[in-house]
Amino acid sequence: MTLLESINHPDDLKKLHPAQLPRLAREIREFLVREVTRTGGHLGPNLGVVELTVALHRVFDSPDDPVFFDTGHQSYVHKLLTGRQDFSDLRQSGGLSGYPSREESEHDMVENSHASTALSYADGYAKANAVRGRGDSTAVAVIGDGALTGGMAWEALNNIAAGQDRRLVIVVNDNGRSYSPTIGGLADHLASVRMTPAYEQALGVVKASLHRTPLVGQPLYDALHGIKKGLKDAIQPQVMFEDLGLKYVGPINGHDTAAVESALRRAKAFGGPVIVHCITQKGKGHPPAENHEEDQFHAVRAAAPTGASSGPSRPKWTSVFREEMVEVGAERSDVVAITAAMLYPTGLDAFAEAYPNRCFDVGIAEQHAATSAAGLAMGGLHPVVAVYSTFLNRAFDQVLMDVALHRTAVTFCLDRAGVTGPDGASHHGMWDLSILNLVPGLAVAVPRDEPRMRELLREAVAVDDGPTALRYPTGSVPAEVPTLEHRDGLDILHDPTTAELDKDLLLVAVGPMAGLCRDVAERLAQQGIGVTVVDPRWVKPVNPALLREAERHRVLAVVEDSGRAGGVGDAVARAVRERDLDVAVRTFGVEQEFLRHGDRAEILAEQGLSPQDLARDLTAAVAKRASDPVQEPA
Repeated sequence: MTLLESINHPDDLKKLHPAQLPRLAREIREFLVREVTRTGGHLGPNLGVVELTVALHRVFDSPDDPVFFDTGHQSYVHKLLTGRQDFSDLRQSGGLSGYPSREESEHDMVENSHASTALSYADGYAKANAVRGRGDSTAVAVIGDGALTGGMAWEALNNIAAGQDRRLVIVVNDNGRSYSPTIGGLADHLASVRMTPAYEQALGVVKASLHRTPLVGQPLYDALHGIKKGLKDAIQPQVMFEDLGLKYVGPINGHDTAAVESALRRAKAFGGPVIVHCITQKGKGHPPAENHEEDQFHAVRAAAPTGASSGPSRPKWTSVFREEMVEVGAERSDVVAITAAMLYPTGLDAFAEAYPNRCFDVGIAEQHAATSAAGLAMGGLHPVVAVYSTFLNRAFDQVLMDVALHRTAVTFCLDRAGVTGPDGASHHGMWDLSILNLVPGLAVAVPRDEPRMRELLREAVAVDDGPTALRYPTGSVPAEVPTLEHRDGLDILHDPTTAELDKDLLLVAVGPMAGLCRDVAERLAQQGIGVTVVDPRWVKPVNPALLREAERHRVLAVVEDSGRAGGVGDAVARAVRERDLDVAVRTFGVEQEFLRHGDRAEILAEQGLSPQDLARDLTAAVAKRASDPVQEPA
């Protein structure tokens, strides 16, 4: 049995001799490389926090001392040490989540995997401990140096600094290699002194005594304080945290378990808020990851099955966006781009390389990205904000009040829209249409295939009197769905093929649902049901031509891969009611609930968005209206 196999609970970890820990770390890395490269997932971040996570669970008593992981993609090691070593179905339906999950374990506190949130969770938990008298519980937050670019993290730090009596330890996992670890006995001694309560008491006595000394007291105290701060500035690069009133330890070599343990034990014993700064290397222990220039294997795809075909694959949505943005940038010198620390994942890397002075990375700060984009537009440029759909949620106020209110020409490109699959509830991009439909003056386009992706991006940046949004899913672009006829801004994708077939059903396909809807139309045609399939291209505002088309049909159905509440279907149904049209309306989309992780197609099928389910439901809807005469438009 390996050491790792003997760990079923953090208490088992505490029984190991320190000399055994390097072997355990090696076994964990071997496990991660073997399993995560097979299933796909966040490999690099977890390779980088092996010793850090081991030290956390040897010092603290989870779940009594809860550990809040910021973003949570670095929680695989935590899962391994808390009884979850079956990674056979990681991020797949029925398997382990790729993020912390309260359904999986009492050791997982939160499931929201958006960045810069852990400090606020931990601050609230520490406050609850203080109110309820749980003086032996310490809240622990693990946050990366990247997540500290988020404004919410600094709002939390501001509040944490005010609670000097609350037990809270903040571990900054710094894998940017911007600092050199402090090594040696002097640094360790200074950290020990600063973490001793008697040191704080002595400083308080000196300060009080000097302030009572006439004439020379205050100047002398100021001089001594200045000398102390000057020495700290020379020795410690992170006095910023102490200037906030937070105790700081580090930098610590995050791959030295003994050093991390020592720092964490001092922090735990201090009894107030403490920051422990650990330097780690993303991808540590796996040379291909260590040497991966882009992001040290931040995430890897699942290995191809043995014997799988190596034939040509479909291009990815993000890749199409990447290529077209470079072309647009060449033609339009006023087009600039903004990313919130997601340059490569959103496909802006090529634009940044081609036009380095026209691409701005604002860090994990989607709110700032939106308002900054408004400022760029006010300055005569056309900014394209590329962001994951789920991350736009946190910038809704800025989209509404800073961008739309001022009618600024900003384009939001929403990657990973709709059901995204393996990353689960916090990453499904199923909310954007619901919230953007509330924004006055904002137009939304949804491409169905590669040609439409390129066309609609260009149409969006051509709008100069208000904001636009372009949404598209993750994964491969489906095969092209050709347009039979372009009619008043609508793409007609399928029409009844014989005169005998009435215009029973108008099927509105939202973006990538076009192939599905055409499949359904062909199934219904075999049953004698006449179906017109239309792609509106721009789904907000509702095109009046769509309503004119609806008047020629008995039933109108909208199919989308987003939330039904407030989505395209709701907007079309409202427009039908306002026009008092005699047409039955059915909407098909995703239930407004937090969906589990799993394969995108599988989740959509569970939501009734499969050819079989749609064909059955629409046949019933048409049959119900079959006896009603079609009202010809006046």
